[in-house]
Amino acid sequence: MELKENQIVEFKQNWKDEYLQYISGFANAQGGTLYIGVDDNGNICGVKNAAALLEKLPNQINSTTGVLAEVNLLTENAKEYITIVVKPSKQPVSYRGKFYYRSGSTLQEMNGYALQVFLINKMGLSFDAFPNSRATIEDIDRDAIDFFLRSAVAAGRISSEVMHDTTEKILHNLNLVADDGNLTNAAVLLFTKDPQRFFISARFRIGRFGTSPSDLIFQDEVNGNILQMADRVIWLLRSKYLKTPIRYEGLHRIEDLEIPEPAMRELIYNAIVHRDYKGTDIQMKVYDDHIWLWNEGELPAGYSTEALLKEHLSIPRNKLIANVFYKAGFIENWGRGFDKVIKGFRVAGIELPVVENEFGGTSVHIQRKVEAKPDVVNDVNITERQRQIISYITANPKISLVELSEKISISRRTIAAEVTILKEKGIIRRLGSDKNGCWEVLVSK
Repeated sequence: MELKENQIVEFKQNWKDEYLQYISGFANAQGGTLYIGVDDNGNICGVKNAAALLEKLPNQINSTTGVLAEVNLLTENAKEYITIVVKPSKQPVSYRGKFYYRSGSTLQEMNGYALQVFLINKMGLSFDAFPNSRATIEDIDRDAIDFFLRSAVAAGRISSEVMHDTTEKILHNLNLVADDGNLTNAAVLLFTKDPQRFFISARFRIGRFGTSPSDLIFQDEVNGNILQMADRVIWLLRSKYLKTPIRYEGLHRIEDLEIPEPAMRELIYNAIVHRDYKGTDIQMKVYDDHIWLWNEGELPAGYSTEALLKEHLSIPRNKLIANVFYKAGFIENWGRGFDKVIKGFRVAGIELPVVENEFGGTSVHIQRKVEAKPDVVNDVNITERQRQIISYITANPKISLVELSEKISISRRTIAAEVTILKEKGIIRRLGSDKNGCWEVLVSK
């Protein structure tokens, strides 16, 4: 026999009950054959109790692992040996409550995260539908439940009669409780007080960058439940990261987000709903001329920017999460959500975003409008000292008031007063905190 041990072949000279681990390992992987009566080099040494094993093993294997294996008695050079042929199983196979996996020529016991991923994939479950044994109903934030109910009633997607239902009933009605009574991962992410305690990467990170990815100016991290995450991200974009041009409708002052908010929300919702929560955080990098939004988990096969621009199906990675976002009125069914993005960008005169698979996930590249800065050279209200301040800020956006004071040789109090005037005139603005932020010049000097 000219065989070597590999991912589907294992040799054992004698039978031991502990070798049922190999049955589990083969069944959970590609299948394989366990040879009894063969040494490590593939030489047939024979097994003395072959006939007894031939009668014993089929029932023993089935009763301990649930596997129907093919057990054969073979003879070569007057030596009897046994082969146990195991087919790959569509269901996870355990032995004494443990799960094994054949990889290469080794047998590995699966634990923790690796086991969870294996079970999710093997059972055909989505990650969000998998039971979470660590969370309990006490971890659920009723305020988050009420936020969902108000949103869903306002969207007309559930009846107002459910507003006073118990938390348990609402979770059951949303299919967020598993068959074993545990909360699902979706329930944990959507409604617990601190989902990052269970999934540390369930965060949304935003960074303001200069001219390159290595030039980080300031950053923020958005935690908390994913249902209200988009609201917190939009608030940060409005307050620190993006421009909000002012316009008036009659006496009403309106500050639109530079990227139309419904379109931006749709892109953020997509990143939250369709991301792979077994991976890393959602990331948004804001540059002067573009925005890069990325989430773990690639687009379904055949999907691209071109496909999204046409009529297409919705294939959510996290079905339970998508259902809650839909009922809350945040997203649409039938793959119609990207229409909001297209219409919003076109109305605003912004180039359509580019969506692609990148770095093991889905990225969205958004171009920002780079508008010519008004010229203030002839503005008689700008003093020479203020022109100096603008020049230094233009050269070094991270310059501090202390450094400005030293360069222009005036007191810090005077510098602060001059900077305030320039901000009130709309010539400069501060991005981020006093310590870690930077200046932006809104006009040319």
